[in-house]
Amino acid sequence: MLTCCVRHVLFRRLSALKASQISVTVRLTVMQCSTSSRQDLDQARTLLRLCADRYYISPGDANVELFQRGVSCRYGPLGTALRRNLLERWWHSVTRTTVQVFGIETQRCGKDTEADGPTPLRVVESQKLQEILLEKELSQEILIQKIQMVLQRSPSVRTNFLHGALEQFVPSLELVNRKLPFGLAQTGLCFQTSDGSGCPVEVTQTSLVWFCSARTSSQWLDHWTRQRLKWWRKFALSPSDFSSSDVPEAELEEAASRGMRIIYSFPWGQETLETLWNRGDTELLQTHKGDRSKLQCQDGRKSVPHVISVTASVDRGMMAFLFNSMQQIKKGNSKQKLQQRKVLKLHPVLAPVKVALDIGRGATVELRQVCEGLLQEFMEAKISVWPGYLETLPKTMEQLNAKYDEMGVLFTVVVSENTLESGLLQVRNRDTTIKEMIHVSEIKKFLLRYISAADNI
Repeated sequence: MLTCCVRHVLFRRLSALKASQISVTVRLTVMQCSTSSRQDLDQARTLLRLCADRYYISPGDANVELFQRGVSCRYGPLGTALRRNLLERWWHSVTRTTVQVFGIETQRCGKDTEADGPTPLRVVESQKLQEILLEKELSQEILIQKIQMVLQRSPSVRTNFLHGALEQFVPSLELVNRKLPFGLAQTGLCFQTSDGSGCPVEVTQTSLVWFCSARTSSQWLDHWTRQRLKWWRKFALSPSDFSSSDVPEAELEEAASRGMRIIYSFPWGQETLETLWNRGDTELLQTHKGDRSKLQCQDGRKSVPHVISVTASVDRGMMAFLFNSMQQIKKGNSKQKLQQRKVLKLHPVLAPVKVALDIGRGATVELRQVCEGLLQEFMEAKISVWPGYLETLPKTMEQLNAKYDEMGVLFTVVVSENTLESGLLQVRNRDTTIKEMIHVSEIKKFLLRYISAADNI
């Protein structure tokens, strides 16, 4: 089963048909680029190249382009870990720090509903379409009928989490004794319509659907806008790059009375990371066929709740945090030559790798045994580790530090002959470049305390 754009598959055979004969909707998204300085664009190219070189995304021009567009691409080990950390922090922020938010799961494919719109995206068998197209002597009318039949029998794929949450509203009422407000949260992959490439693309989204009374819906929209902007800025190196703005009235979705956006300023212009809508009660009533009696909640008086939807793009959010954390620092070396140090100063909670383990001079076998013991200890404490001591190609510590800075590694721990004698480890801080000696028995506690303190800021 392949997800494909029907227009793309049928182009050769049906190019002579009028567009009205087959209902196909294609949405073209054009990135509005602001005038950027050459320095900003050079920094963008540097960051994209670094992400491909340092295991955040897989190499290749096509994959880098997907990443820059803010859609799901082939992530490397560090990119996968960063996305997981970002999703965990989002989940924690909406389900553990807010009363009455429940996690749900909906199907990626399913039957059409009225809320899906007239032309939902579908999963079709490309082979079945090809068989129809290869049939000879079919009239245009019969050909269209056969294709439409295949489309009608094919399941639609979700393009957002809203309608799944609306469907689960009634079963969730018993959990809250029919009292407002409460929310339903979900994360995962969705499909978005084509931006001109010919086929839909996958995106990783987060969704919070908040149910509240009509009289408080505007206040709740403002509340969630403040909370979400605060959340994005919490993990930012330069918080001012994140901002919020009202959605212009001309750009409001059909069911929405008001909208807000969380925006990031990229070198090429501003892009939306998260969108919040005050959707009223129209879609909820449509989903449940206008049955007000089963939708009514207790909030001083019985009424159908209004819906606030909060949807974020995790892929674009990752790109925003990577751009925000990128620093290029000029420094002089021992030979008085000016060099540029590239650092990904990702927030300690988001950083994919907390510690890199390496060995200095000394008895290699014994030093590796110490590293193996530390690796096991860190893993048991759920501290992510990069086992640099396993690399066979010799590198200087300066080269290793440059590599780990570009990977965004928080600390580099070096086990040396001195460790075997005194139990002391050399620990280098990514952000300060300060090196200090810490006893092997204290290193785990030191790291956990540092990460915990950063999360509580």
